[in-house]
Amino acid sequence: MRRVLWCLLTVWLCQCGGSLAAGARPADTLFINGVIHTLEEQQPPAEAVAVWRGRIIYVGSTAAALAYRGPQTRIVDLGGAVMYPGFTDAHCHLFGIGERELTLNLEGTTTREAFLAAVAARVAQMPKGAWVVGRGWIEPFWTPPTFPTAAELDAVAPEHPVYLTRADGHASVVNSRALKLAGIDETTPDPPGGAILRDRVTGKPTGRLVDRAQVLVGRLLPRLSPEDYAQAAIAGAQRELSLGWCTVHNAGSSRLETDILRRLCREGTIKLRIYNAALPTVRQKSKLSSAAGRSLVKPTGGLPCVPSKLTWTAL
Repeated sequence: MRRVLWCLLTVWLCQCGGSLAAGARPADTLFINGVIHTLEEQQPPAEAVAVWRGRIIYVGSTAAALAYRGPQTRIVDLGGAVMYPGFTDAHCHLFGIGERELTLNLEGTTTREAFLAAVAARVAQMPKGAWVVGRGWIEPFWTPPTFPTAAELDAVAPEHPVYLTRADGHASVVNSRALKLAGIDETTPDPPGGAILRDRVTGKPTGRLVDRAQVLVGRLLPRLSPEDYAQAAIAGAQRELSLGWCTVHNAGSSRLETDILRRLCREGTIKLRIYNAALPTVRQKSKLSSAAGRSLVKPTGGLPCVPSKLTWTAL
C-alpha cells in the first residue's frame, strides 16, 4: 500500500495554474515525484506541487515544478506517495471540541471501567464541590453497551456535581448531586423536546438526560468568560488540525463566539479555514420569522442557523 501524505494546504487546486508564469517567485517548498490527486476534472493527476508562503502556486509535472526551485527552496521527494487537497470537516462544533479538550476528554474510553476511572481521576484534581464536566464517551462499544447511571457516578464522585455529555451531544449523564442542584426528581416533567430517563420501578431519574432535558442541568454550569471561549476555540482548532482537517464548517455560533473566531483568525492564532454558521440575534430571528410568515423557533427550542457571508482564514 502506498503511503499517504496528509497535506495541510488550504487553497483549492482549481486556483492554481498548470504552467509556469513568467517571473514567478522561487517556491518555499516543492513536493515532487508524487501522485497528486487534484479532484478537478479539468486537471489530471499531477506529479508535483510548488508552495509559496502557504499558497499553492503550481501543480503539474516534476520537471516543470523544478523551475520554481531557488537557493532556499525545501525539496520534498514524495517517492510515489499520494497527496490530496486539504480535507474539510463538514459539521463540527469548534467550541464544544475545545471545551472537551480543556476539561475531561472521555473520547476513546472503551469500557465502563475506564470511563469511571477517568471520572475518578478528574474528581481527585478538583476542589470539593466543584463541577466535573466532560464529553466524548459513547456506550455502544462497551460491554454491556448500556448507558451509565447516576448511581455509578455517585460511587466515584459523591461530593462533586457531575455533568458528562455523550459524544453525539444528544444526551448526558449526571450524578445525584447534579440532579439535586437542578431540582430534578420523580415529579419533574419532561421538558419539550427532551426526556428525563427514569427507573421503571421507582420512577426516580437514572441520571440520563436526553436532548433538551440536558439544559435543566447544563444551565447551572459555571459561565465561561470571553477568554475561556477563546481558549476553547484555540484548543478545538488545534484538535482539528491534528486530525488533518484544513477547513471546518462550524455549526451554530453565538454573536460572542463569532466575534471571537473572527478575531483569532485575523490574528493568525487559528490556522484553519472556517465557514461559520451564526445563530441569529433576537432581531434577526424576528425578521426571519416575519419573512417566512411563521415562527422559526424549532419545537425543541433550537434556533435556525444563518450562514456567515465571510470565510476566515489565517493563511
